[in-house]
Amino acid sequence: MTLLQLFLQGDLISRTVALLLLAMSVASWVVILWKAWLLRGARGDVDRSIRAFWQAASIADAQLKLQAFDRFRLVLPMLDATQIVVPQGTLAGTGDRAQQLTRVLRDALHLILAKLQYGQVLLATVGSTAPFVGLLGTVWGIYHALMSIAGEGQITIDKVAGPVGEALIMTAAGLTVAIPAVLAYNVLGRSVARIEADLEGFARDLRELLLTAGERP
Repeated sequence: MTLLQLFLQGDLISRTVALLLLAMSVASWVVILWKAWLLRGARGDVDRSIRAFWQAASIADAQLKLQAFDRFRLVLPMLDATQIVVPQGTLAGTGDRAQQLTRVLRDALHLILAKLQYGQVLLATVGSTAPFVGLLGTVWGIYHALMSIAGEGQITIDKVAGPVGEALIMTAAGLTVAIPAVLAYNVLGRSVARIEADLEGFARDLRELLLTAGERP
């Protein structure tokens, strides 16, 4: 019996569970492939952008160089944020230069990290819930299988094994959806953490550089 035949033989709940698992699988694989492409390019871009920044003659020169290297805009937003003129007479303009730089760099870094971490929640959700969704389909399928067998009045092993085995496919489907999502969440999460560490280090170095340059006569 094919999977299509099993799907057509199921009731509303069984079909809903199957479609939900399919949607979870498609969504997680789209996120996995997109994030793998993003993080692979982002890792190289961040390294090249940081090296290009420190080799530049000035902040303006660095901004021009980073236009070519920072394709995913992971470094440039921090550099651009430091060039924004804070209006005086506002709460944002209070405090010294160090406090203002800390605030704008922190805000820019949060936006960058949100871009890098996008999709991680979906992978975690799919990885943690897909087995239980599959188990729900299995329990429901076994219940209906046993009810139909009991209605025939005679129960034998061969009559029980077939329907119950078909219902257990839902559990296997749930694990098939969950395992790639969990593995991808861990692997991609480590890549995000490495890039995040590089960006946080650059933000601290950039802040110190600008403060030191501002203190020079």
